[in-house]
Amino acid sequence: MKQSIASRGLYIVSRLGIVLSMAMMFFPGINPANINALINRNISLFTSGVAYNTLISGSERAIDRGWVSGSSYMMLFFASMVVCIGIGLTGVYGCLSVGNMKCKKRGNIFGVIGGITQLLGLGGIYLSYLMMSNPQNDVQRLSPAIPDGLYFFVIIAVLIFLSSMIQIFMLKDVPVEEKYEIELKYRIFMMFLPFAALLFVFSYLPLWGWRAAFYDYQSGIPMSADNFVGLKWFRFLFNDPGTQRDIVRVMRNTLAMSALGISTSWVAMAFAIFLVEMRNIKFRRIVQTFTTIPNFISWVMVYAIAFAIFSTDGFINSFMSAMGWLSGPGTNYLMGDGNIWLKMLAWGMWKGLGWSAIIYIASISGIDPQLYEAATVDGAGRFQKMIHVTLPGLMSTFFVLLLLGIAGILNNGLEQYMVFENPSNTNPITVLDLYVYQRGIENGLIPISTLIGMLKSLISVTLLFVANQASRWLRGGESII
Repeated sequence: MKQSIASRGLYIVSRLGIVLSMAMMFFPGINPANINALINRNISLFTSGVAYNTLISGSERAIDRGWVSGSSYMMLFFASMVVCIGIGLTGVYGCLSVGNMKCKKRGNIFGVIGGITQLLGLGGIYLSYLMMSNPQNDVQRLSPAIPDGLYFFVIIAVLIFLSSMIQIFMLKDVPVEEKYEIELKYRIFMMFLPFAALLFVFSYLPLWGWRAAFYDYQSGIPMSADNFVGLKWFRFLFNDPGTQRDIVRVMRNTLAMSALGISTSWVAMAFAIFLVEMRNIKFRRIVQTFTTIPNFISWVMVYAIAFAIFSTDGFINSFMSAMGWLSGPGTNYLMGDGNIWLKMLAWGMWKGLGWSAIIYIASISGIDPQLYEAATVDGAGRFQKMIHVTLPGLMSTFFVLLLLGIAGILNNGLEQYMVFENPSNTNPITVLDLYVYQRGIENGLIPISTLIGMLKSLISVTLLFVANQASRWLRGGESII
């Protein structure tokens, strides 16, 4: 029993170390490869091990002038790659540690190999530091130093290595099963892990950038105590009259376009119902295919199609001119700001109607066929079945998507409005996402755009919980979270 408790404790410690090392691999602030002042402080260990050009982007001039040897950077690149591989091997060890005894014994081998691999890579990083500290280099410009991240990863690697070695000796006399076996709940969890990792990297890790709202930050300048301004940009957002006018205008556009989208969200459900009711299977497939394909076309290509049809020399003007209905220059229908909200709604519906209908088609296939048979026995026709059987069966799906749409009312997207925006329609077409892009990228006001994006995310989360509570009230306790 003591051995079992000790073994369980070692595995818990090892798994915590593996999770920490895999997460910190993507944090720039703890990158062990930041061993001199010329290396970009905004790159992580993972980037250092997979993108050599990014690693040396700030050191190319130093290498060309001979201030530092390029071989030291090549050593640093390969060493970072080896550390990443070692972390991946320890991840395999962590996954196998939740299996039966045969999995555990095999996993311990991966733990030992992964720990050694990490230590070799970290040793290569230290060797790169020694090469850069050579007096023959321009040490004053390089300012080589050992980052704190190096010590962190060394401690984790040693911890995993020792834990695996101890486990090997503790379990060497324990009998093993004939087959590798992992409990179903752990298998499902490990299937979810890659998606959780992607979600963490692309959705939660960027939240670290929210700190730019508290700094007088400019692109290329590191954030430090020298440019920390606290709540300066918060006060600017709520006290500057020009910014307040912009926010009111942008929120009006955002809420108006979101309201139009929500009010027409039933169209996808109606389209799915009529599509399923088509008798001709081949024609149904053709319609579904041609209405789904636009979803996979980028907004740049959509604008190219719109330009080919509605520009001054587009199809409409050319056709009207050929028919003798147009005298003089044609009209550029894309430049005006008239009915711009309806135009954006129309393009969005054309692009996403078929794709949005897929979930309703799947829901229709899940309706009990006996309900249709009973309706037929009662003398119901096709339209009566659609109204009394199909439509009620889709209501739960419709309300879930409706509430999610309400929760994301501030998320209009960026690409559609950015490609259709021009000097003539910029006032009514600028939504919140486009405004954040314009202030941050085009005007260089990264702190204020970060602040607006941060407030937008917090409001969206709040609306999600409000919509979830409304779902409980309206649907008898059923929620969407």
